[in-house]
Amino acid sequence: MNRPTAIACVCALLSCGAAQAATEIVIATVNNRQMIEMQKLTPVFEKANPEIKVKWVTLEETVLRQRLTTDIATQGGQFDIMTIGMYETPLWAKRGWLKPFQPDAAYDIDDLLPGIRGGMSHEGKLYSAPFYGESSFTMYRSDLAKAAGITLPEQPTYQDIAHFAAKVHDPAKGLYGICLRGKPSWGENMAFLTTLVNVHGGQWFDMGWKPQVDSKPWHDAIGFYVDLMKKYGPPGASANGFNENLTLMSAGKCGMWIDATSAAGSLSDPKFSKVADTIAFVRAPIAVTHKGAGFSWSWGLAIPSSTKKEAAAQKFINWATSKDYVKLVAETDGWIVVPTGNRKSTYAYPEFQKVSKFGAMELKAIEAVDVRDATLPKSPYQGVQFAAIPEFQAIGTEVGQQISAALAGKTRVADALKAGQRLAEREMKKAGYTR
Repeated sequence: MNRPTAIACVCALLSCGAAQAATEIVIATVNNRQMIEMQKLTPVFEKANPEIKVKWVTLEETVLRQRLTTDIATQGGQFDIMTIGMYETPLWAKRGWLKPFQPDAAYDIDDLLPGIRGGMSHEGKLYSAPFYGESSFTMYRSDLAKAAGITLPEQPTYQDIAHFAAKVHDPAKGLYGICLRGKPSWGENMAFLTTLVNVHGGQWFDMGWKPQVDSKPWHDAIGFYVDLMKKYGPPGASANGFNENLTLMSAGKCGMWIDATSAAGSLSDPKFSKVADTIAFVRAPIAVTHKGAGFSWSWGLAIPSSTKKEAAAQKFINWATSKDYVKLVAETDGWIVVPTGNRKSTYAYPEFQKVSKFGAMELKAIEAVDVRDATLPKSPYQGVQFAAIPEFQAIGTEVGQQISAALAGKTRVADALKAGQRLAEREMKKAGYTR
């Protein structure tokens, strides 16, 4: 063997070894459309960073939360990047379960929307880089409104919502007046229902941390919800969460849907939605108060402290939550599907403004939220559609199960709320909040 050939063989072996030594990072994420898009574009990242390989674990929202909570609490180390939100981020960071996000020189952290950035931080440090953010608003079919002679105001009340649903409901044609979340979980049905309780003047806990589930505002709100959905909702609504309702609405099965602003891009995309040309948007409805009417949420990418691959994880998160990533999505699939609610600059692009009927209202909704003042009576907790205490995950899900059962006709609203009150009181007493 001559010398050049030997060197070539050695180089080939070293190259092969380098390929085999590529760092694999495992990312756990929710099965929302924006995350599916990120997975689709991952080869672009891997091509630019051949030393890193990405493995995805994609789960339904409630299952994801259960898996991540178990893994992070036990320091299981199954994942290098976790998709978490405003509820988990500050709580987990406080316990030392997360590594701070480290933006690179090109990241422009000041471009992040202040409310979203604050919700994903702890003691001034960003622990979960926002992939997209959201509030909530009302999405409806303008063609159905016109045919029914209805004009929705920019700020509707829940009576306006009920009137619209009644007018357009036509189950014989496969059209239901309204679609709302019914799937039980603190992050599914209770995310919407907490805002409904808020605007009816309710709260989760009073200033003494006593649960308020069996109070008049809760009975007013949940009674209205169950009655509305039984009259004008789709069959099997107690099993429908965000993704199920997105599918129904985009297929033209719902006249109206009150949910996350992040759904607007999908509903406005003619490649995804059959009703893209007729979708219109107004604010989240109010009742006796406007306080707490709209969500405040962000799905972000965070690094558990148990990872052994922090450098690779930081590099991926910098890529996936950057300005350049927004442009990549726009170039690949169009401006209508770019992730929104995280960066100010996204709303300034003329190309986005041209195709987005919802952008200005989404930004206004996100910026209007005050997580420290989201209930009419004073509350001891922060949060709009959740209470930012560790015990809420269990309490919210247990109460959500009771209300979902009432929606399914398995129990009465009054009985569901009494049971929810008992469950909440038990959890708060066990945790030491009350005696």
